Amino acid sequence: MRRYETIFITDPDLSNEDRDPFFKKIKELISEQKGFLVMFDEWGTQKLAYEIKKKTRGHYVRLDYCGTGDLVLEIERICRIDDRSLKYMTVLLEDAVDVESLKKEMAEPETSEETPSDASPEAADTPEPEAADAPEPEAADTPEPEAADAPEPEAKA
Repeated sequence: MRRYETIFITDPDLSNEDRDPFFKKIKELISEQKGFLVMFDEWGTQKLAYEIKKKTRGHYVRLDYCGTGDLVLEIERICRIDDRSLKYMTVLLEDAVDVESLKKEMAEPETSEETPSDASPEAADTPEPEAADAPEPEAADTPEPEAADAPEPEAKA
């Protein structure tokens, strides 16, 4: 199985109720074709670099998924024939992917996010240095003391 990234731009004038069935259709297609959706990332509405179908703005979406070439062809076919899609592009990220190890990697960040919250009470028990509690004097208010170890300048005779 290969890992792909597809970025597509949908019509910005669509409401969420009109846009969601299109997204749902693509997500269902991935599961029907025995693919694995790694990430569905909505970037939101952005200004386009150039006008596409008389639109100057577009709603960007990034799909990160694993699947076969047939899955990519079907996603691109849907984007091509659906009027809600303005533009799309698919890029191959990895040639051979182990889906099980990818699922484990995705589960690990969720558990590591919980760990710092458990560690925070320990950090609260650690005393902070006292110097941090005392306010630092401003340089303009207090003159700097001269260093005792510094040699005094010699007078020339």
